[in-house]
Amino acid sequence: MAYLAPIHRPSSVRHALKIRLLDPNEESLVIAKANRLEIYSLNEYGVVLRHTRSLYGKVTMLERLPFAQSPTEHLFVGTDLYMYFTLSWDAESRQLHTRKTFVDQADKASRDSQTQDRCHIDPTGQYMALQLFDGLITILPLITKGKKKKSSEAFTLGEPVPVRIPEFFVRSSCFLYPRETDVQPRFALLYAENEERVHLSFKTLDHSPGGPGDPGSASLATQSERVDLELGASHIIPVPGPEYGVLVLAETSITYFDDKRVESLNQPLQEAAIFVTWAHIDTQRWLLADDTGKLYLLMLLTEEDEVRGWQLDVIGITSRATTLVYLSNGLTFVGSHQGDSQVIRIQEKETQILQNLTNVAPILDFTIMDMGNRNGETHSNEYSSGQARIVTGSGAFQDGSLRSIRSGVGMEEQGLLGDMENILDLYPLSSKGTAKQVDVLAATFANETRVFLFSTDGEVEEREEFMGLSLTETSLHISNIQSNRLLQVTNTQVRINDIESGMITSEWLAQEAHTVTVASANDDHLVICVSGFEALALDMNNDLRITARRKFPEEGQIACIHVPSVCTGICLAGFWQSSSVTIMDVGSLKTIQRVVMSEDGVAVPRSLILTQLIPNESPTLLVAMANGEIVTFSMDTKTHALSSRKATILGTQGATFKTLSRNDGSSSVFAICEHSSLIYGSEGRIVYAAITAEEASCVCPFNAEAYPDAVAIATANDLKIALVDTERTTHVQTLKFGETVRRVAYSAKLKAFGIGTIYRDIQNGYEIVKSHFKLADEVMFKELDTFALDGDELIESCIRADLRDGSGRLVERFVVGTAYMDHEGQDVVRGRILVFATGPERKLKLVSKLSVMGACRALGVIDGNIVAALVKTVIIYGLNSPELSKLATYRTSTAPIALAISGNQIAIADLMKSVSVVSYTRPTSPGSSHTLIETARHFQTVWATAVAHVDEHTWLESDAEGNLMVLKQNVGGMTSDDQRQLQTISEIRLGEMVNRIQKVEVESSSSAVVVPRAFMGTVDGSIYLFALITPSKQDLLMRLQQAIASRVQSPGNVPFNTYRAFRSSVRQSEEPFRFVDGELIEKFLDCSSGLQESICEELGAQVDVEEMRAMVEGLRRIH
Repeated sequence: MAYLAPIHRPSSVRHALKIRLLDPNEESLVIAKANRLEIYSLNEYGVVLRHTRSLYGKVTMLERLPFAQSPTEHLFVGTDLYMYFTLSWDAESRQLHTRKTFVDQADKASRDSQTQDRCHIDPTGQYMALQLFDGLITILPLITKGKKKKSSEAFTLGEPVPVRIPEFFVRSSCFLYPRETDVQPRFALLYAENEERVHLSFKTLDHSPGGPGDPGSASLATQSERVDLELGASHIIPVPGPEYGVLVLAETSITYFDDKRVESLNQPLQEAAIFVTWAHIDTQRWLLADDTGKLYLLMLLTEEDEVRGWQLDVIGITSRATTLVYLSNGLTFVGSHQGDSQVIRIQEKETQILQNLTNVAPILDFTIMDMGNRNGETHSNEYSSGQARIVTGSGAFQDGSLRSIRSGVGMEEQGLLGDMENILDLYPLSSKGTAKQVDVLAATFANETRVFLFSTDGEVEEREEFMGLSLTETSLHISNIQSNRLLQVTNTQVRINDIESGMITSEWLAQEAHTVTVASANDDHLVICVSGFEALALDMNNDLRITARRKFPEEGQIACIHVPSVCTGICLAGFWQSSSVTIMDVGSLKTIQRVVMSEDGVAVPRSLILTQLIPNESPTLLVAMANGEIVTFSMDTKTHALSSRKATILGTQGATFKTLSRNDGSSSVFAICEHSSLIYGSEGRIVYAAITAEEASCVCPFNAEAYPDAVAIATANDLKIALVDTERTTHVQTLKFGETVRRVAYSAKLKAFGIGTIYRDIQNGYEIVKSHFKLADEVMFKELDTFALDGDELIESCIRADLRDGSGRLVERFVVGTAYMDHEGQDVVRGRILVFATGPERKLKLVSKLSVMGACRALGVIDGNIVAALVKTVIIYGLNSPELSKLATYRTSTAPIALAISGNQIAIADLMKSVSVVSYTRPTSPGSSHTLIETARHFQTVWATAVAHVDEHTWLESDAEGNLMVLKQNVGGMTSDDQRQLQTISEIRLGEMVNRIQKVEVESSSSAVVVPRAFMGTVDGSIYLFALITPSKQDLLMRLQQAIASRVQSPGNVPFNTYRAFRSSVRQSEEPFRFVDGELIEKFLDCSSGLQESICEELGAQVDVEEMRAMVEGLRRIH
């Protein structure tokens, strides 16, 4: 049984509009990203996200409904499931409210629109027209509040009325602005006739409302028509008064049509352009965008309310736009599918980019790195995919780039103090006493302490002496305390210094042969540990007098001590031998409560901290165990009782804690280990998020005037100042190529990527396409070397492989598969296989090449040999430098487009015929040969896009219609034919087309609910985690999914089962089959306490709400 969860949500923007949705006096920007709606408020610097909501369906259209008497406008949404609904904003609940739903408008007898779904609003606000099918337009009246209308019926859409039209292949359409009031709405269609002639048709809408239960009738009568327009005509733009009419955009001209006089004015373009979208500015100006990213300003030239011509100016270069929205005062939103979306400001004949909205779509290929724990080709991840670094080939042509994606808490370096090795701890100090901002950083080493003084402009000075501090020994604790004093604890002494004079005001010395091992203090109390077995409480306001001392014969040696600031009057200690934590009165050191952390004593507490993670809740005690486990408790501030114990594995080693303050009065905890993490509270729960900091050894908050809200971070080799995000986000590092990054391969040995690119340019009106194979550094993303392919050759596939050379040795190579364009005939070379070697200088050297009779769509490696997927054939080649020799072949059904290799098995994804599995056998005797024998096949028609091996005899397949299938070979079948069948054991509709699936190997604990098996990259820029559910949890998760789906509604009230049910041109299911949607499961955490209890009651008495919440939180941490 399978589990699916998003790592990176879709970022491609195809639809956007400006609307007064949130407030009658405030315009908002609504953006559709696949199945998500994002609502932004506007300001002079760009846009700010206000609300986001996922939908059950991919958005295919957006439109605003301007009801005349409604205080705010409504939002009309159409989805790819032929489900449509209107939404309004509920100011009280601050949520989107569904006003009207059309359950299913699919016309089974009609053909889907061959261009795109369209939605238009009549400028008079009376009607809406939908174009969903060829030869059919659906008319919906807009119902506004009237005297005879009930309030529940107001501000909504009437019943749909379908209207047949003779025009097919509609390229563009629009309502015309009315020349007079009380006239029938007019509609314009730009359509192609057999793709040879383009016409413009003007029609008049006649609608008659019906009675109760009767939708009424409607017709679109043709009034006039213009024939034989330019073949490249693509868009029509309605022109408002006083000129009226329409503009027709074509590749070489722009034409104005007067629909009343049936006249036209044609003017050629200075340079041919393929326009892709437009936006309205005012009555005489529009913004246009073309296929190459150019942004134009189109202005009508008029005289006495008549159009005399037009002027078109290039005003800037942006990402290739899919939608344009003119916001106000020159501010424009450029939504893009294949590049970053942007907010720009239009100035005099130029543009200024104010804001970039990162977009990694379309993901054409990707590879997985784990910068925290990497060993060759294996990827180990203890608790979170956020620790993995995923590098994608994203975008297309001029927007093509290499993107490094890491989900976690970002760190931005602000300054480097220098190379310093083996820093043990860091302490922020203020030379001005207890000021909120610090200006001194103390770093302690094995035998010394160093002090750095920061000026207000960030200049750093190291001090040989500082305010009486002992700098010739290791410091265990340094802090500012009350009355303008400094507290320092070393291995041999405790001293309090006056900041102004630098004189020692109080001092405590350890007895000879005794050493202070641990210390902790707050503003009032200090507790130290001497020689590991005795705890001492010192009075900082009474000359460091010992107020209490205690040895712990039962508990054993003290491992850690913590004196909290959030719950005064207590201190906490962790012990080695007993593996326990004891809460004591800080004045007397008497035990208040003791909790055993590990019954067998294998894991011992190494660090602990009590802090306010969640605002307005009880403080949280965090205990870091030596085995990498983090245990949390909730503490009652009155009784100091501990409850709600939870455990999370961060790594394999004990973590060290440091507290960071947050703006809401709570704190977050920086956990330093091999996978450093930030622990913070969000929405009433504790969140663990991987930090992008590499190899941090110690950290401390450092809120200096020159570096506000910063932290100081020490690694094994240096000390730096950085800004750390307050919570988990997705961080994207970009290497712009200006070319399509079609294929990506990674070499851990070289610390470099092999990248296949396609470059496109327009020269003298002709499109020039070139392809390259490049080598780029993994850290700097810097290009190292380039190999240019032939002029009409394109890269199709690329892998890093360990191949056998002629001597049988395994050598690392990059293998590239290509295809030639525009070649016809039977005996023509249609592709090549290229093998590259790289040396220590990281330069590409072509060591072998082979011409093949088909495009090489995919590559793999098996037993040190190359597996190549050609047209209708899969061939295994052996490398015998400089030659490639054919070893074995297998004939496929149509065209193999993806390979997945595990052991001696090769899964082949076919363009039309799903997946087949072949077994590779090496020669067993001198006379025998290499063989490829089909062992299993999926006997269904599936337009496959990718495949990956996820378990024994089990494969994950994606198709071009947005579905996922888990296929398993029926090895226990009764007959040989049964054993050859690949059976579908799980299936779900993802709603996005997957371009690439990469298998991952993850070390999971025996108590894991799911086991991650693969990452998937989609056309819309999403990255998903695929996992297999542990058998003992399968029934529980399936029933939990059903219970949540029946209670949690999505906008439009679309049923969950309808949304996730398998759907293709061949068959359609009613619900997902043995597949759990992790995004839905995680909504359990967003439910109210009462709703959570109701869900658990449905699941059975054995399911506890707290346990269920902990399990779902664990699932969320995985991705």
